[in-house]
Amino acid sequence: GWLYQYYNTEPKDKIFNNLKKNIKVDRVNIPAATQLFTPDWIVRYMVENSLGRLWIEGHPDEELKENWKYYIEEAEQEKEVEEQLSKIRKEYEEIKPEEIKCIDPCIGSGHIGAYIFDVLIQIYESCGYKSRDAVRLILENNIYGLDIDERARQLAYFSLMMKARQYDRRFLSRRDIPQPKIYSIEESNFFKTENGKNVIEYFSNGDNDLKKDIDSIIEDMMDAKEYGSIINVNQVNFEALYNRFEDIKNEFAMNLDGVLALEQLLPLVEQAEILSDKYDVVITNPPYMGKKSLNATLSNYMDEHFEKGKSELYSAFILRCMDFTKTNRYMAMITIHTWMFISSFENLREEVLNKFTIDTMVHTGAATFEELNSFNVLATSFCFRKSNLDNYSTVFIRLADYYNTKEKLNNYFKNVNRHKLIQKEFYKIPNHPFVYWVSNDMIDNFVNNSSLRKYAEIKQGLATGNNAIFIRSWFEVSRDKLYLHAKNKKEAFKSGAKWFPYNKGGKFRKWYGMNEYVIKFNKMNYDILSKQGNRLPSRQYYFKEGITWSLFGFENFAVRYKKNGFVFDVSGSSMFTSEELQSYILAFLASKVAFSYLSVLAPTVNFQVGNIGDLPLIIDYNIKDEIELLANECVEISKTDWDSYEESWDFKKNPLLKYNENKIEIAYKKWKEETNYMFERIRENEERINELFIEAYKLEKDITPEVVDRDIAIRRAEKKDTVKNFLSYFIGCAMGRYSLDEEGLVFAGGEFDSSKYISFKADKDGILPITDQEYFEDDIVELFVGFLKVTFGEEYLNENLDFIASELKGKKSDSSRERIRNYFLNDFYKDHCKMYQKLPIYWQYDSGKNDACRGLFYLHRYDKDMFAKIRINYVFEVQDRYKQELARVEGRIVESSRNEKIELQKLADGLKKKIIESQQFEEKVQHIADSYIEVDLDDGVKENYKIFEDVLAKIR
Repeated sequence: GWLYQYYNTEPKDKIFNNLKKNIKVDRVNIPAATQLFTPDWIVRYMVENSLGRLWIEGHPDEELKENWKYYIEEAEQEKEVEEQLSKIRKEYEEIKPEEIKCIDPCIGSGHIGAYIFDVLIQIYESCGYKSRDAVRLILENNIYGLDIDERARQLAYFSLMMKARQYDRRFLSRRDIPQPKIYSIEESNFFKTENGKNVIEYFSNGDNDLKKDIDSIIEDMMDAKEYGSIINVNQVNFEALYNRFEDIKNEFAMNLDGVLALEQLLPLVEQAEILSDKYDVVITNPPYMGKKSLNATLSNYMDEHFEKGKSELYSAFILRCMDFTKTNRYMAMITIHTWMFISSFENLREEVLNKFTIDTMVHTGAATFEELNSFNVLATSFCFRKSNLDNYSTVFIRLADYYNTKEKLNNYFKNVNRHKLIQKEFYKIPNHPFVYWVSNDMIDNFVNNSSLRKYAEIKQGLATGNNAIFIRSWFEVSRDKLYLHAKNKKEAFKSGAKWFPYNKGGKFRKWYGMNEYVIKFNKMNYDILSKQGNRLPSRQYYFKEGITWSLFGFENFAVRYKKNGFVFDVSGSSMFTSEELQSYILAFLASKVAFSYLSVLAPTVNFQVGNIGDLPLIIDYNIKDEIELLANECVEISKTDWDSYEESWDFKKNPLLKYNENKIEIAYKKWKEETNYMFERIRENEERINELFIEAYKLEKDITPEVVDRDIAIRRAEKKDTVKNFLSYFIGCAMGRYSLDEEGLVFAGGEFDSSKYISFKADKDGILPITDQEYFEDDIVELFVGFLKVTFGEEYLNENLDFIASELKGKKSDSSRERIRNYFLNDFYKDHCKMYQKLPIYWQYDSGKNDACRGLFYLHRYDKDMFAKIRINYVFEVQDRYKQELARVEGRIVESSRNEKIELQKLADGLKKKIIESQQFEEKVQHIADSYIEVDLDDGVKENYKIFEDVLAKIR
């Protein structure tokens, strides 16, 4: 069964590369694009628990059952269910082996069919049949298979013939051997042509009933290669059709129409009969392809015929297999697990719950298809019985927490991974996700309590339709065009600002923070957005205080308080409640209880508005005051943490400066102690919140209150990061972004006021050259030394320099100043780009690999003369220094010893390279300088950077 997998690898890779280019999958490539090959142990589970169970329940046989390693014993059932099952088993008692019809409608290379053959042989032999007789009967009566791929059909045919040969050595030499009923689905399009119509007229032979039936098949089988076995074929009088084919075979002189009838029409009718029939056992691994990747023909067919499963090809096949299955009989499949959980499949889940009994399920999760390197294909395999036994206790085996085949197989048989649940319990949960692993106490809380939406308005945010135009990181735009605290739309428009805070979700952070983006939302842009994207939903809630969260969260729920002033995004949806309940609800959402329920409502870790609204909320006034105090303290601590870093627009100054120490090492120790205290205080508060809610929800058996380090969003001070943040703050002060005389953001656009920088002067032109030696008055290392003297005094200057240098790269022999110089020359810009998410605000001009001309300038102090200043004040100046140094070195070469000459010559060669590179760079800079280019900060860093990319360092 694995042969075809490797045959299709190359075409599959090509198809998925095309999908990245938005090229849809055409009919020719559907087979290669949609197949995942079934692991052997899952094939055995499916066959043993469908075909095997069907037989064993009507013909108990412990010896036979011992052959089936993956057979799952039924859970103990209620008396009412046992009575229902007893009636069904009476029906099973009447079944004879040759009456069991099995189909794999997506047979592929026949892996499933081959094991069906093995189990059928065991069943026949248990009834006293000889193997050779069983082989014939199986091929004649029991196994049917369909596929859209002729190559797959050939392999499946070969697989079954080899199985027949395995059990009957002389099978292939016997007379009139039966052929496997395996078909590559053909379409009827030929019979719409003139020649095809002639064949139909010949076949019908004037019989209106024959004509009506054959026309029905022709209509149903149009474009069948496109649809495969999801095609619904109407019932017709197949016996009459086959009788007509027999008449044609017996004609004395058959014409061309007769030949075509037998060669093309007969296989079509045989396939139509298989597609229209019902089966005792349906087992398959369906094709996988999301609707957005399908071509229009197949997509439209799914819309029309499989409304409840139209978003995925595999889910349409679930519905089709349900239709293939006879009443009280079995279907077994392996699929991607998303249909079990996400809201778009709610109707499909209801269809299963209303019409089928989940007999068993093995939730395999990630790494199911390990051999195919498909780790992230999250799968589940299941066996359904087509009977509605609401109170049936299903056995679910959870293997989703094991990440390789060996671990899954070892844990398949352990009771700890087996969960028993009556399937009607799923009705108690909003949207009915199949979260079989949760306790009855958790489920009962849905029934016994109101949902969160009763107490809060939970709103999805806007989608701009073009974020590149409307959204910026807050630090990109001019501060004088940004308004942070609007309470409503009227105040926002009246402010005259263009940019306003924008909640956009983001990575994990609880309680406060992730205030990273702004939206262009003045009156003009508001009017534009009201006509595009999703047209500004929930407008009445813009700028209001509330609660927001990140859309995704694999291990936790990142919920945060937000102040007035924000517009919000679809990925930063928001909740608005009364002042009385806001802190209490925030604490609940931040608790492990809420996350446990969200794991039930959104197991795919995509936290939609509906999921949040469905949370059961218990308002316990006995604990409310304590919870509010804890939550408010968590918000304050988280805000202190967030505002201690430049990423915050409320950043005041580097935290090392708030202790008034003269040794950086002591300031760092105090900062580290403070961050550790905040970290542990958050842990204490969260654990207490967890304890209170766990008790309120009676979930002591399900959830523990402990909070692990991973789930605490406070940043504990690390020496290296602290040093680099301090150096970044120094650059900000040197550029005039910050001042030692005024807290917060001092300049980020508008009119520059040099009087705000008394203690430490901001650079006069906002340009800081970075050189490998001290060539300039505003040499970056000497500026930093001066900054240290102002901030920490002169007494411990060298000690403080050593502390800074200890966390920077360099040789052991390098002095502290050399390490600091090397950091600014080689590593600062990389760290700056990382800190500012590849949207730097200090831009590095760079001549190339020889480091001839390198320096920083502040984007918000850019003017059209910036590159003229760089050229005249720095490029020309450094060229002169290189030439002077070269002359000095060459003079020394003449008088030096042989060994000294070698070293001096290397130095001279390096200086020559710098001179050449600086001259080439000067030409590029002159071209820009002569152009007097203006920039608009509203266009953002990415667009503006492109204008000067020839003379700027690459953003890394």
